[in-house]
Amino acid sequence: MRARARVDLIGRSAEIVALQEEIERVARSDAKVLITGESGVGKEIVARSIHTLSPRAAMPFAPVNCAGLPETLLESELFGHVKGSFTGAYRDKPGKLETAHTGTIFLDEVGEMTLRMQGLLLRFLETGELQKVGADGGSRHVDVRVVAATNRNLHELIAQGQFRDDLYYRLNVIHIIVPPLRDRREDIPELIAHFLGRYIAANRSSITAVSPSAMKALSAHSWPGNVRELENVIERLVVNAKGTQIEFDDLSPDVKAQDTISFKPRRERRRTVADDLYKRLTDDRESFWTAVYPLFMEREITRGNVRDVVKKGLEEARGNYKIVARLFNMESRDYKRFLNFLRKHDCQIPFKEYR
Repeated sequence: MRARARVDLIGRSAEIVALQEEIERVARSDAKVLITGESGVGKEIVARSIHTLSPRAAMPFAPVNCAGLPETLLESELFGHVKGSFTGAYRDKPGKLETAHTGTIFLDEVGEMTLRMQGLLLRFLETGELQKVGADGGSRHVDVRVVAATNRNLHELIAQGQFRDDLYYRLNVIHIIVPPLRDRREDIPELIAHFLGRYIAANRSSITAVSPSAMKALSAHSWPGNVRELENVIERLVVNAKGTQIEFDDLSPDVKAQDTISFKPRRERRRTVADDLYKRLTDDRESFWTAVYPLFMEREITRGNVRDVVKKGLEEARGNYKIVARLFNMESRDYKRFLNFLRKHDCQIPFKEYR
């Protein structure tokens, strides 16, 4: 079971190694987990890995897509219903929370729940009691570990009155951020090899390799759909490629285009988290310790985001970390603290290439 979980998390980058270590640590506890990250990064794989490595591994893992069902059906899916409770309820049906008893339930896209459903979920988290749709009483207590995930910014939803802050604090006992693929590009060749092996076997394809030019373009692409997009692209290439090797000309126009624009100036790229943080530091004159540090320590941003901010500073300072510290509005006495923080959290960037 342990080996299977490690295979699913493809890559050897520092981000993936740190993520795997965090998963193994979290799996030993029974605390609720909130997984955040962009669409397609593999949040369900992380959730399944937590379950597989936990003491509940032999028990059910029950995923529920909270964005894929209207409110009434989602309530029935989670809590179950009794016969005759609504049109089409021809028999009693247990909900996923009940069938996952002693196991794990995975609430995918929990940020899409309506406020009413959020209230029902909060009550369950507080009491552990299930009230089936249409039942007059006789609630049942179940023991289930809750892992939730979302690609939405829950802080923004809370500020907009669309997500309950009390539910957020119930779910956010342990927070895991899954980094986007663009923050761990060194994993792309290994992911390509993994998906090639899968789809060559499934389609009995004669493809044996990816040409260097095609690999360069695939590695340079921004992958807005993350690992899910990469997998779909590789499957399509395996099905459509004409020879025994995937060539540059086999790639779609958007992947080809990325190969030619990937080295354009930063100002022409899509704005990133690092762009916004750097603006706060340089334009709004906020300190690194108030704008970046607390977000990283609370796991609201990733190691990759911090590294990108530091890279921007080194570019501006031509590789001088003391100037970076001043750019980031730190006191001179904070310089060593800044370097120690970067070293401790693997955020330090070699300065020589910026000189």
